[in-house]
Amino acid sequence: MLSWDDYNEETTTAAPPPPPSAPVREAAPVAPAAPVAVEAPATPTAPAVAAPEAPAPAAPPVLAEETDIGAPADNLQAAQRALAQLGDGTQGGGESVERVTVGAKRMINARADLNQLVPFKYDWAWQKYIDGCANHWMPQEVNMNADIALWKSEDGLTPDERQIVKRNLGFFSTADSLVANNLVLAIYRLVTNPECRQYLLRQAFEEAIHTHAYQYCVESLGMDEGEIFNMYHEVPSVARKASWGLSYTRAISDPTFSTGTPETDRELLRNLIAFYCVLEGIFFYCGFTQILSMGRRNKMTGTAEQFQYILRDESMHVNFGIDVINQIKIENPHLWDAQTQQEAIQMILEGTQLEIEYARDTMPRGVLGMNASMMEEYLKFIANRRLAQIGLPEQFPGVANPFPWMSEIMDLKKEKNFFETRVTEYQVGGALSWD
Repeated sequence: MLSWDDYNEETTTAAPPPPPSAPVREAAPVAPAAPVAVEAPATPTAPAVAAPEAPAPAAPPVLAEETDIGAPADNLQAAQRALAQLGDGTQGGGESVERVTVGAKRMINARADLNQLVPFKYDWAWQKYIDGCANHWMPQEVNMNADIALWKSEDGLTPDERQIVKRNLGFFSTADSLVANNLVLAIYRLVTNPECRQYLLRQAFEEAIHTHAYQYCVESLGMDEGEIFNMYHEVPSVARKASWGLSYTRAISDPTFSTGTPETDRELLRNLIAFYCVLEGIFFYCGFTQILSMGRRNKMTGTAEQFQYILRDESMHVNFGIDVINQIKIENPHLWDAQTQQEAIQMILEGTQLEIEYARDTMPRGVLGMNASMMEEYLKFIANRRLAQIGLPEQFPGVANPFPWMSEIMDLKKEKNFFETRVTEYQVGGALSWD
């Protein structure tokens, strides 16, 4: 810690140098009143050495009146005047001070006090928050030793399998950041219900955990971080998906954007459909299926285990988002007109096509018991589900699920991992029941 002596010694102005014609000599200690340079005596075996400089006297403390800062008494009076303007604090500073009722709560454009969590209007939102907390996990809990050995082995994975691992880490490593940014910069501010906001905070934290997981995989496997994290700029099948998602968040991420008109309310609704139904609800599913299929074949089991946890989190995110969309429709039926419904169908079809392109890029040949044609049917099956969940007609009649095992993996009540490495309910404390 610096003392005042140290402070003054550090900032004391040095004596002016001697004239250019005279040799420079170091100063010896002198009396404070008249600093005079004195040459130190030389010895036969050592060069001249200057004696240590005597510390300058401590500077007096700066008085308040010598600065722009007010005197303590004046400062205290200013603080008391400011507090007097608060009154007794019950007026709410111009905000509503009425007790919140369930009827006053709305998903968007609510005037009720957002700081009052209860009474709940949407019990499902609070339950999803509780379930999300119970399902907490961290990437470092997963052992990556087998993955590291397999990745470093020359014949451990085929070139197509390596391509799948790298492409998916490249897409997901930035996709979850895009989702998180949309949540914290736009959705949280525009959703005006406190129990839903509580879950949004939990979701944002989970997105951070997911990004952490991808970084943990990249670091563990010794991949080129620049290559992986820049794929959303440099690899077309990844970049097109990212660009599509960003196009729906630019407007509402503007700090000046607010809802309250039919057009701005529809803009928010389009964003929710884009991120929950398409980005998290379709764009993630090709990659999830590929990595989890790899895990079922006892390859990259640590990476696959983390993707299983992420899939379970994302399934809850999608369900929450769809519930929010449907609640906005109920409370604002004028927003869900024929034009908005047609736009939603178009968005889901666009997202499905982009994910089919991604499947073809990552699987130019059959691999892991699947191929691009099977993945295309699966993505159309998922698209039909997303359409039906928000009350729209299916667009791909007759398609089936070629990967029924994916439904089993998404079952949050399943207690044992198919890799038989650990319990995958990953519930904290006493939340996990073994009955």
